[in-house]
Amino acid sequence: MPKPALVLSGDLVLPHCILPNGALVVRDGRIEAVGRLDEILHGLPLDTPYIAAEGYIAPGFVDLHVHGGAGADFMDGSEAAFATVLAAHARHGTTSLLPTSTAARHEQIVAMLETCRQFRHRPAHGGARVLGAHFYGPYFRAEARGCHPAAPIRAPLAREYEQYLEFADTIATASVAPELDGAEQFARACVKRGVRVNAGHTHATFARMQESIGWGVRHVDHLYCAMSDKSKLRQQQPYPMQGGVLEATLYFEELTTEVIADGKHLSPDLLLLALKVKGPDLLALATDCNRALDLPEGSYMFGPREDGEPFISHDGVGKMPDGQALASSVRGMDHMVRTFAAQTGRPLWEVVRMASLTPARIAGWDRELGSLDVGKFADLLLLGRNLEVEQVFIGGTELEA
Repeated sequence: MPKPALVLSGDLVLPHCILPNGALVVRDGRIEAVGRLDEILHGLPLDTPYIAAEGYIAPGFVDLHVHGGAGADFMDGSEAAFATVLAAHARHGTTSLLPTSTAARHEQIVAMLETCRQFRHRPAHGGARVLGAHFYGPYFRAEARGCHPAAPIRAPLAREYEQYLEFADTIATASVAPELDGAEQFARACVKRGVRVNAGHTHATFARMQESIGWGVRHVDHLYCAMSDKSKLRQQQPYPMQGGVLEATLYFEELTTEVIADGKHLSPDLLLLALKVKGPDLLALATDCNRALDLPEGSYMFGPREDGEPFISHDGVGKMPDGQALASSVRGMDHMVRTFAAQTGRPLWEVVRMASLTPARIAGWDRELGSLDVGKFADLLLLGRNLEVEQVFIGGTELEA
């Protein structure tokens, strides 16, 4: 039996503006109508369920790059760990995400992909919906591994990655350092199976990045972080000065990218530069969040619990134990939106687009979610005027607090 319609009213955060005194109708898990409140109410039965938001109604956030939360990491590999992380990020407004792996042993990566496959085909009850996995590591440059464990870092070999690509129905995106031996073959194998390819944890030159676009690379992980720029490359040779991943990402329109806007990884000037060059349709917000989300400061493990990489949560960010380098974030997407808006002064609709429609498009899901458009999943947020998440709806069903 069809569910009755539900009307939500408030200031609607649309992709290119905010519609004051707007409303939308939700029925059977999708958005049925969007418009001004008086127009939406006209013709509906008087007893139609109705929720009036005091602030904004926004599309649910979409996270392309997230490792864990509430004490769990996707690399723990269990259904319980997945459920914990999905529920934690839903509380922060993320209604869809890509569970992101880490550099790890072969069998640990396979276990994570197997569990991700199970969740990808489940309805989103009590947590964010799983759009597919972000295969992230072990194909990184060792010097750019960041907080990933060192031992599992390796170059792609066909006999191994062909086993991972048996999960091509589950893997949405896959990252590789383009300068590695075998990177081109890996990228082309991914594209052939419908997997989108990212460049990440890399010291590739500008020229190699240009080559990788020809292989199918279309996205670059966490701009400015764990990547080469001309200052690093200048240390490797006296002349001529050459560009790296940073410059290539900003230059090539074929490449989308993401920033970690937690107020710790990047300064406001770097956020503004990225936005000015790439624009809100090519630049997404991502959390790169670890298992320390919503937990007290202290020591934790990045990646698999039994043999991942130790880090500390301190001062609102993950850090390596010696405190000399960052180790991913400990914040949800709602924090990223508030921080980016506050530090750049950009309009709310533009910032929300970078956390919803833009990442949805990068992941290949923009026809189904990412904006308040008729026919899309009713993945909705009720935000207060301070941009705090007050209510979350996934497929038209309210998430229990």
